[in-house]
Amino acid sequence: MHRVVCQVRALVVLPTKELAQQVSKVFNVYTDATPLRVALITGQKSLAKEQESLVQKTTDGYRCLADIVVATPGRLVDHIDQTPGFNLQQLRFLVVDEADRMIDSMHQSWLPRVVAAAFHSEGPADPCALLQRRQPQAMTAASTCRPQMPLQKLLFSATLTQNPEKLQRLGLYQPRLFSTGLTHRGPQDRDVETDGDSGGKYTFPMGLTHHYVPCSLSSKPLAVLHLVLRTSVSRALCFTNSREHSHRLFLLAQAFGGVNVAEFSSRYGPGQRRKILKHFEQGKIQLLISTDATARGIDVQGVELVINYDAPQYLRTYVHRVGRTARAGRTGQAFTLLLKVQERRFLRMLAEAGAPELSRHEIPSELLQPMVPQYEEALSQLEKTIKEEQKQKVA
Repeated sequence: MHRVVCQVRALVVLPTKELAQQVSKVFNVYTDATPLRVALITGQKSLAKEQESLVQKTTDGYRCLADIVVATPGRLVDHIDQTPGFNLQQLRFLVVDEADRMIDSMHQSWLPRVVAAAFHSEGPADPCALLQRRQPQAMTAASTCRPQMPLQKLLFSATLTQNPEKLQRLGLYQPRLFSTGLTHRGPQDRDVETDGDSGGKYTFPMGLTHHYVPCSLSSKPLAVLHLVLRTSVSRALCFTNSREHSHRLFLLAQAFGGVNVAEFSSRYGPGQRRKILKHFEQGKIQLLISTDATARGIDVQGVELVINYDAPQYLRTYVHRVGRTARAGRTGQAFTLLLKVQERRFLRMLAEAGAPELSRHEIPSELLQPMVPQYEEALSQLEKTIKEEQKQKVA
């Protein structure tokens, strides 16, 4: 806040463009009445356009134009490589959001590149060499005499790994772990291992009610439609495990009618996805059917209902999905549709994670029966639409 010269002092790295935009928007709200400047680099604008928000060429070099940079990993590396004057040597805070997913995508090798740029040294001939930052070493009397600007890494995730092998990739120095925990935890809860990765129980929102719906494979779409129409919620989010499932369920719900439905997946470009999310936020879309693209971090106000059309295979996927509702002290409901063969494993996985007990929610067949004729019509319409789409692909 009290800086005199503008330099990149905070860098926030996020896995998706949507998340980066969301975070950038929040930074802009907080910095609006301050001299601080925020730059967003995600590849949605051309490289040259983004460069204009980062640096300005002057007679004696380059002038930095951003104090806070919000970026996706690939685009960040592009600017480190291709933007003259883009300098991270004054970086104070490196924030990594959705850290466990970012560790999993470390094949992009973005972190070593950022660290190399932050600790870059021109060599002993440089007049400022004494003050330049060096990688943390073992602490000695000599090392404590040299003043050094710290680089603090801040990692965030609802499912942050404590797996030492994975954490080692982040090159943390004397790390501290802060976690939101249950207020009434007994000493016996302290060392519970759930899956060797999470290192303990996850915390779920207080206002969230968990349910599971036993159903057959053929009745799953009917169950989704029944839940959305019966609860009359203004915003419901339905998750599937694949793009194909999302698309088929979207076409089926659209053909069935009675609910404003949209699909959110990698089938659409960033601009279209942004528009869909905006309409969902405004209440123009009642049911949004999505892959796990929206399960992480995306903050949509007023989501009252989350439906897991496909049961998540991993615990952390469940945590991120149901975390789209009951946000910031509000209430919400989560329903997971389970086939008979899935029930035992899924319920045990959640019980071991310390999730509140899931209540069994049976949907009596007499409630679904009146919907069947309309549903069968929608199914035949779906088959026609799928055939048409396949023809267009071939053409």
